[in-house]
Amino acid sequence: MWIPTEDEKFGVVISSFRSSVSQSLVLELGETVQILEKCEGWYRGFSTKRPTVKGIFPTNYVHLKKATVTNRGQCETVVPLEDPIITESTSTLQEWGVLWKQLYVKHRVELFQKLRHVMNELMDLRRQLISGHMTQEQSREVKRHITLRLDWGNEHLGLDLVPRKEFEMVDPDQFSVSDLYKMVSAWQSCPTDCLCLRRHGDGSRTLIAHHLFLNLKSFTYNSISEDTEVFFSLYDARESKYISERFLVKLNKNGGPQNPEKVDRLCALFTDLSTKDLKKELYIVAHVIRSGRMLLNDSKKGPPHVQYRRPYGCAALAMSDVFSSITDPREEKDFVLKIYTCNNESEWYQIHENIIRKSSTKYSAPSTNYGLIVSLQLFRGDLDTLRRENHVMFSRGVTLTRKLGFPDVILPGDSRNDLYLMLERGDFERGGKSVQKNIEVTVYVLYADGETLKDCIHVGCGEPSVSEHCSFVLYHNNSPRWSESLKLSIPIERFRGSHLRFEFRHCSSDTKDTLKIKGILFCDENTTFSNQGLYLSMPCCKADLNSCPAIPASFPFQRSNKESFCISTLLASTKLTQNVDLLTLLKWKANPERVLDILGRLRVISGEEIVKFLQDVLDTLFSLLDDNIDKYGPLVFQSLVFIINLLRDSRYYHFRPVMDAYIHNQFAGALAYKELIRCLKWYMDRSAEVVRQDHIQDAMRALEYLFKFIVQSRALYSRATCGLEEEQFRASIQELFHSIRFLLSLDGRNAETLVCTQAALLNSFPDIFDELLQMFTVQEVAELVRGTLASMPGTVDIGQSMDVVKLQSISRTVDSRLFYFPESRSILLPVVLHHIHLHLRQQRELLLCAGILSSIFSILNTSSSCVQEEVEMMVESLLDVLLQTLLSIMSKSQAVENSRSQRCPQCTAEITGEYVSCLLSLLKLMSELHFHHLLNNFHSKDELKEFLLKIFCVFRNLMKLGVFPRDWSIMRLLTICIIKNNINVQGFLNVVWNSFFSLAVLFISQPSLQLESLSQVKRKRILDKYGDLRVQMAYELYSMWQKLGDNKPHFTPGMMGPFLGVTLVPQAEVRNIMIPIFHDMMDWEQRKNGNFKQVEAELMDKLDIMTDQYIYILLLEKMEQETWRETGVSFITSVTRLIERLLDYRDSVRGEETESKKLGANIMNFYKCEITKEDMYIRYIHKLCDLHLQMHNYTEAAFTLLLYWELLQWSEQPLRDLMQYPAQSQWQRKETLSRKILHYFNKGKCWEYGISLCRELALQYEMLYDYHSLSWIRKMEASFYDNIIEQQRLEPEFFRMGFYGRKFPFFLRNKEFVCRGYDYERLEDFQQRMLTEFPQAIALQHPNLPDDSIQQSDAQYIQVYAVTPVSELSDGPMMDRVPERIKSFYRINNVSRFHYDRPFHKGPKDRENEFRSLWIERTTLVLCRPLPGISRWFDVERREVVEVSPLENAIYVVENKNQELRTLISQYQQRHHHGNINLLSMCLNGVIDAAVNGGIARYQEAFFDKDYISSHPEEMERITQLKELMQEQVHILGVGLAVHEKLVHPEMRPLHKKLVDQFHVMRSGLSHVSIYFFSFPVPSHSLFSPIPSPSSSSLSSIRSSSSQMINSAPSSARGKTLLYTTSQIRHTYFLNLRSWCLSLCVYLFSLFHSFSFSVSLSHSGSPSLSDKNKNNRELLMLLPPHRERPNNTAYYGNTENGQMNNLQRSILQQHSPCKPCTDPHSGLTDRGTHSLVNLSSHLYVYVYLCPSCRVARYLVSDHSPVLSCCLVGFLSQPLKGPDKSHT
Repeated sequence: MWIPTEDEKFGVVISSFRSSVSQSLVLELGETVQILEKCEGWYRGFSTKRPTVKGIFPTNYVHLKKATVTNRGQCETVVPLEDPIITESTSTLQEWGVLWKQLYVKHRVELFQKLRHVMNELMDLRRQLISGHMTQEQSREVKRHITLRLDWGNEHLGLDLVPRKEFEMVDPDQFSVSDLYKMVSAWQSCPTDCLCLRRHGDGSRTLIAHHLFLNLKSFTYNSISEDTEVFFSLYDARESKYISERFLVKLNKNGGPQNPEKVDRLCALFTDLSTKDLKKELYIVAHVIRSGRMLLNDSKKGPPHVQYRRPYGCAALAMSDVFSSITDPREEKDFVLKIYTCNNESEWYQIHENIIRKSSTKYSAPSTNYGLIVSLQLFRGDLDTLRRENHVMFSRGVTLTRKLGFPDVILPGDSRNDLYLMLERGDFERGGKSVQKNIEVTVYVLYADGETLKDCIHVGCGEPSVSEHCSFVLYHNNSPRWSESLKLSIPIERFRGSHLRFEFRHCSSDTKDTLKIKGILFCDENTTFSNQGLYLSMPCCKADLNSCPAIPASFPFQRSNKESFCISTLLASTKLTQNVDLLTLLKWKANPERVLDILGRLRVISGEEIVKFLQDVLDTLFSLLDDNIDKYGPLVFQSLVFIINLLRDSRYYHFRPVMDAYIHNQFAGALAYKELIRCLKWYMDRSAEVVRQDHIQDAMRALEYLFKFIVQSRALYSRATCGLEEEQFRASIQELFHSIRFLLSLDGRNAETLVCTQAALLNSFPDIFDELLQMFTVQEVAELVRGTLASMPGTVDIGQSMDVVKLQSISRTVDSRLFYFPESRSILLPVVLHHIHLHLRQQRELLLCAGILSSIFSILNTSSSCVQEEVEMMVESLLDVLLQTLLSIMSKSQAVENSRSQRCPQCTAEITGEYVSCLLSLLKLMSELHFHHLLNNFHSKDELKEFLLKIFCVFRNLMKLGVFPRDWSIMRLLTICIIKNNINVQGFLNVVWNSFFSLAVLFISQPSLQLESLSQVKRKRILDKYGDLRVQMAYELYSMWQKLGDNKPHFTPGMMGPFLGVTLVPQAEVRNIMIPIFHDMMDWEQRKNGNFKQVEAELMDKLDIMTDQYIYILLLEKMEQETWRETGVSFITSVTRLIERLLDYRDSVRGEETESKKLGANIMNFYKCEITKEDMYIRYIHKLCDLHLQMHNYTEAAFTLLLYWELLQWSEQPLRDLMQYPAQSQWQRKETLSRKILHYFNKGKCWEYGISLCRELALQYEMLYDYHSLSWIRKMEASFYDNIIEQQRLEPEFFRMGFYGRKFPFFLRNKEFVCRGYDYERLEDFQQRMLTEFPQAIALQHPNLPDDSIQQSDAQYIQVYAVTPVSELSDGPMMDRVPERIKSFYRINNVSRFHYDRPFHKGPKDRENEFRSLWIERTTLVLCRPLPGISRWFDVERREVVEVSPLENAIYVVENKNQELRTLISQYQQRHHHGNINLLSMCLNGVIDAAVNGGIARYQEAFFDKDYISSHPEEMERITQLKELMQEQVHILGVGLAVHEKLVHPEMRPLHKKLVDQFHVMRSGLSHVSIYFFSFPVPSHSLFSPIPSPSSSSLSSIRSSSSQMINSAPSSARGKTLLYTTSQIRHTYFLNLRSWCLSLCVYLFSLFHSFSFSVSLSHSGSPSLSDKNKNNRELLMLLPPHRERPNNTAYYGNTENGQMNNLQRSILQQHSPCKPCTDPHSGLTDRGTHSLVNLSSHLYVYVYLCPSCRVARYLVSDHSPVLSCCLVGFLSQPLKGPDKSHT
């Protein structure tokens, strides 16, 4: 039995679960589930990812977590009880997991790897946080790291920015919009770790301390075999002084530490380095001191008897090198410090400076690379934090090495009492010796009674302190300079009375002499220091000698004037001072006469000394004030002001708590307040008179602590006297505030010092509020402050700098504790709003004003009391000016952005965001009562209208301009929610209601609210928080529409377009809400006009932008009961058809290949034919044209514009402006279009189409006598002709496309098209382009039409294959002269028929030669329009299928190949140099040596076979045609070989030779077949056709009749079929052969009378042409085959060099010249024209035409004497002509 769970409500899946059990859930590892019920080891619930799917799952698959449950039952809400950071990291990791996989798919490898690393870190940190085994500080640190990574990932993945407070996500309802904006902007602009480290107080005063970690890893050397001491210190080279203590490392002779416990622990931390120190010229200096023999190279064996400290070497490392090499602040890096030795020990004290200055003559470099190896690391932050974060480092026993003296930041309670002693130098006499001495100094610290203080001398940090110290010894030097420093830590209680004793000894190499010296006094060798008082009574320094009497000669101590010893000291003590003035002040009673002088010189005392003894100094000052207030009062006030301002310094800012503690705990000046008030008022009153006001400004800056002293003094006095003189005190405070107001009211525009004084006062003024609240009530303090703020002049009366200070003071007033009290806020708010209002009106200091307003809204939002009055006050004072300011800022920002110039400070996004947040905060605080009062306060409808339009305009800009960045989702949604709650209209004002409706439409359709595009997590979060705001606003829109009542017609049909935009929102409920509004519009117009034509027209105009079919189905249902149902249904049907096209058009434009969409044409036709909207038709013409231009389809763009061109007439009828066209006449617009269309035809290289338009335009110019334009258009027409002849054009390929499946758009579904491909685009490229455009489509690889299963499937199938255009170009005799490039254009343009072939075998396949049974199924596709046109592709209108026989297919293939050869050879024949002829070589080789299909030889075998011819007599004509084409191909190949021979590269000559040889074989094989083939009867009528006279006037008729004769003859009578074998010549045919040959020769001559041709064969068999007329002959040979041509395979041409051969010459000489003819139409030259025609490989006809009588003579020869004579005799009969005498 299932039981509802009580505590088991929430769990996490710990193992993936999949089961076949009924109703079971599918769960993945890591999912969270909500549990509803349980039963015997099973839970019933749902996954939070899929809350709608409920099911069961085992209990052991989930880990339960504690949770809180609200609204128990079916709609209960379960929230897990865990840290919000854990919850956020869990949901974020789940969201990232999906996006992370997408990164891999998108190949964003770098981000993929980084995100994986960050996700692993997040999971580890989350695990640590869940464990709960951390301290509070550790948990805080882990949270900081988690939020850092969460924000990093969200930013890089483009997710929303999350505002946080204390690492946790904030609830927007708990904060004002201004606070939320600050959080978001601060979190975005500042690094998270910086925000987390921020402390309370003034951040600018915080100084960051730096610490340098040094670790000595090894000391490598090869020349020291003694113990060494290494001193490390920081040295300032610019100031030539050490800035740190010395870190000492003692090493044994092997280089290891003398103390075994310090292995791997030779490290130090140089602390308290300021940023200023790091900018200095710092060096790490290491001095190496050895302990052993006097001389290192001493030859004595064994250990030395006496140990001496001797200098060895020094090293220096520049910190600048360290900082430049350490890129990561947390990185520890190794460095090598080379040890340099000193050449002269007398300069040892400055060896480090010589090394730094690189004075290489004064030191020696090491002979080998050895030295100190150290690792360095730089840390920052306070030392306590450093200890916590680097516990391991400090556990190694790191030595803290402090700065010499105090650090930059002196902290209270830092107890220190260190005396630094520097052994500088000494001068000593030789003492009668020949060599100089080796002086060693021993230092002791003794008490007055002679007791030595134990362990108070520190030679260096890192080693224990000692009781005595021996200096190092400089060899043979009577004036040694040591520069060796020591630190003396003397207990404070024994400091007084202690003294230092220095003992000097001369050291030999074996012993130490016992010369004992104290100070600079020498004594005898045997003298002891047992009597301490004796030598302490002697003078110590030179200054004491003057006051000391002469020392008697009998005195045991004598001094030498030539000997001296110099030391320097530095005291770093918080208990003692060496400042004489400070000591005098503290002990003023001992010297009262010096008090005034000391008080005057207090400013020159070091600040360190004053803050060390702050409490003592303050006690002294107030005791002086109590002693004599009149005498010391002003000076004590000045001193107090100086000390207070001293604490403003960042170095001493930490002593402010010491001052506060002193005031509250130790201050006892009960009467001091009177003098302080008097002095303060006196300073203020004199501010208008005094020129120098430095002291007044100092007093104003110290106002806070002066009031603290005043208030505390008054409290002490009141406590002591039970409130005596209370009224006098209040009066004095009032007078003081009168002086403050007087000072602030002075005009300081002409007095700079006065302005500074006023600024100082305003800066300090808010700091006194808390002190006043201790003595006065909240209302009293508020009144004092209000009066002071009101005394400040307006913005007009003060300068810019003072204006800023005034607003800063107001801002601090608002932020003060005083403003949080409701009773004081009601007093202060009006004056604050007054000043802000003035600034906003003048657009000055907008950022400061926005900050003040943000603070006010934050206080009001968190106030526990009622804030209705304050909000009402702000609405009345600020709402209007706030709207105006925001509009001004937005307009300026938009203008600057549009001009793309640099943004001015007042137009930045920061200011816009600040003021938007302020406006939204105010609107959020306003209630309905506030709105009611606001609207009632307007005195007229115009004011109300202006206000409403203004606020609507602001709202519109907020939604349009995108004030907040895209990832500020929380700010965007909050803005939208507030706008929704504040959109309202009262009363009827047409323009206001119109603005409201437009705003509501914009609200619903804005991208931020389209939840469908969001991730599931984000969508759920928004719906849970705000609901679907689109639905809410739609209901509000409907409600407002209903409130219009009878005013609805005012918005019909004007609001049709905006309301249509609402229906585009993909939300069903929003659409349902809008249906009644559309129904109302139609109903109201039906009532008013009896129809709804206006609604219909408006709807049609808007549909091309906004389309959605769903609403019209609902609207159709809505109008079922109306009387105007039929009209409405017709309207809806028409609209639905338009929507189908518009939706497809919208989808097509969104695609990548927008040029391939022809929907614009469909919509144009709809507008033109169905609803006759010419404007929309023209608009879509230009839209389609623009699409073509984007894809560089200039020809299609020209055809598209021709549609508009055809609508216009050559008339002067005026036209209104339309789109880019101005108002003009039809003639002008048509001319403009004509020029544009010509431009596009020119760019598309379709000049043929442009020529007719040129003629049309030229006719118009000629009619208007516009010769200038006429000249221009004629030139353009001429240029088009030139381009046609000269420029090369590529022939595109054509492709048939089929789109099958219901997933395709309406206009593509189950339809087929033919497309014109791009230049160089082949089938594979085109198919890939189609598949790229439709990535879900599947390519069909077969050409068969798909069946219904594919066409009706819910998928996409594409079928693409190439098709061949079927040209309608007529093959008449006139086309023979047309150049190939012209004819090629017409073959592929203006084509509407295309075909493709499918081969198949009918019947059994012929295995010997498959061509005999190879049939072709030829499918012809007929398009609705020819290509090219307004689109690159058109629909297939119908299909025609025919079957092509094997013979017809062979004819087709050979004819196409001939055409291909002609085209290719014509391209190469114009070349005169060797170039790339690979294409020609391959084409010739493929035809001559066909290796794949066998070439034409296979056709010979298949169709020229005797059996085939006898069995297919009906195919005789086609067989003959195939034979002609094959022979034509042979001769074309001959021309191609001639061109190839001319252009072939010498290296390719072998290939050419091979081609020629194979060509001869091919030709001979074809000739052999010819001999047999023509052994059949030829019909007689073909050879007895009449032959007209070959006069010049009838050349065309001759050409025509000859062609008719030849065409009417059978194939056997054409071309090469004139050749017969001797045995096959029949008598009838032989008689008619003469007549036939004569007709042929006359025709050929008439056809080519304008040029001569010759041909000769080279000995190799290759056609060899004369250079003079090669091109003409080749061009002729490449003409397409036409039946009008009598001989397709003949060679024509002159003989070589234009001369006749012997045979020609002998024949011509047999006949006398012809008589002149009287033919008036004679057009030939006087010379006779002759022509040689090759009729076959063995038969020639020579024709000679007499120029006078136009009679032709002819000769037929086959190179055989017998046959030649026979033929000559047969044919040499008189021709039928004008002159019968010619033979």
